[in-house]
Amino acid sequence: MAQLLIVYHSRTGGARQMAEAAAEAAHDEAETILKPADQAGPDDLLRADGYLFCAPENLAAISGLMKEFFDRSYYPVLGKIEGRPYAQMVCAGSDGENAARQMARIATGWRLKEVQPPLIICTQAQSPKAILAEKTIPGDQLEKCREIGAALAAGLSLGVF
Repeated sequence: MAQLLIVYHSRTGGARQMAEAAAEAAHDEAETILKPADQAGPDDLLRADGYLFCAPENLAAISGLMKEFFDRSYYPVLGKIEGRPYAQMVCAGSDGENAARQMARIATGWRLKEVQPPLIICTQAQSPKAILAEKTIPGDQLEKCREIGAALAAGLSLGVF
């Protein structure tokens, strides 16, 4: 059975909810491994057939722990995962584009194959209080995450990618 690795980081719960929704939907189509970024590493990337990266945008960039996952994993898997499919999701307060660009640049360096444009869910958190508050992602937005998880897993299972 094909294996989908979902790596995420979440400080206020938004990206975690997104990753969990995707994993829930992917579970029927592929072996799905959901790992927080601080627990995932090169061995997980090497075992998986495809990836879904999910991170919050912090200060117009991916979160530090997600970046640390990429920093820790980048060179150990360089040249060993080329051509594998990936998608990404970003939980943003206002924009999310730069975080998505950062993850795409890392994936390009690994020569991964983007199989879906980034999904950016914007929480509109603009004040310090709202930014630091626990997030609740609306059901219609979580459905988009489920669709990405299901589609990525089905594509892996069918060998489409």
